[in-house]
Amino acid sequence: MTTGVGAGEARAAKPLNNDIASAVSAGVRPLQSRAMSVGSTVDAIIPAKTQSRNTKRLGQRLGADGISAAAAGVLVAPVITIIDRAIIENASGRNSLGTSMRKSMKTLLLRPHNFLFSKPFGLIFTLYFGTYLAANTLDTTSSTLNSKPASTTTSGPTKFIATSTTNLSLCLYKDSRFTKLFGVAAPRAIPPASYALFAARDCLTIFASFNVPPVIAPHLPMNAAVERYMSRASAAQFLAPAAVQAFSTPLHLLGLDLYNRNGGTPFLDRLKKVRTDWFKSTLARMGRIVPAFGVGGVVNNTVRSRMMKTLE
Repeated sequence: MTTGVGAGEARAAKPLNNDIASAVSAGVRPLQSRAMSVGSTVDAIIPAKTQSRNTKRLGQRLGADGISAAAAGVLVAPVITIIDRAIIENASGRNSLGTSMRKSMKTLLLRPHNFLFSKPFGLIFTLYFGTYLAANTLDTTSSTLNSKPASTTTSGPTKFIATSTTNLSLCLYKDSRFTKLFGVAAPRAIPPASYALFAARDCLTIFASFNVPPVIAPHLPMNAAVERYMSRASAAQFLAPAAVQAFSTPLHLLGLDLYNRNGGTPFLDRLKKVRTDWFKSTLARMGRIVPAFGVGGVVNNTVRSRMMKTLE
């Protein structure tokens, strides 16, 4: 009798136990779900592992950026000062291209202190030192944030925007000063149209100097014999900025003409003046741009690369 009652109680308790187990299981699942949700949120807010940064000798690397930019700026500034002055004096009719260049060369050779401490030289040095420094510090910032070797360089929209913004700001100021220093018109405000043309000119040059060379270098038709004397990267650094002058020089000449002949000059007359001066001015600007972004670019990149490799 007792055994029968015990068996009956056991059978009655089994459904009850199953119901309790089901209820507990149903309650645990939402709790588990909430815990997983909270865990995922915490993981999203606090990453398991913070991304590393390459901050090794960062101060020295920034110093190397400045030294490289200064070396390139000092090297190219004398030639560019002479050519820029000659182009503006020729466009204004103040001096012919050859006469202006001879006068400047004479000053550089016979009175170098007067030339090197002059306002035109200071403007040109500041322009190229600032441009190369912007490119270098961007490379250092990128290598730091992305934990790459110190000698790593970049190319792309970010570098174009940084270098072109710096170059445009400094170059527009330089052009306004040069135009007033060496033009024949009474000093006055530079027309907005001239500023716009100068800006378009510089955007073309900056793009061809910093963004195009890494793209075209692998495709240059150079054999092993030629590459013994010049690398593809160096050849592209010379060719790209020089070639774009055929398109940017008319913008430069038109901007100068708008300043020198302000007023009711017919647009066709301005185009005629641009066409007259285009060929020799293009050659002069190629001669200017090769040291500016060719020689200067190679010197800046070479000095920076060597210094950075010693700091890695």
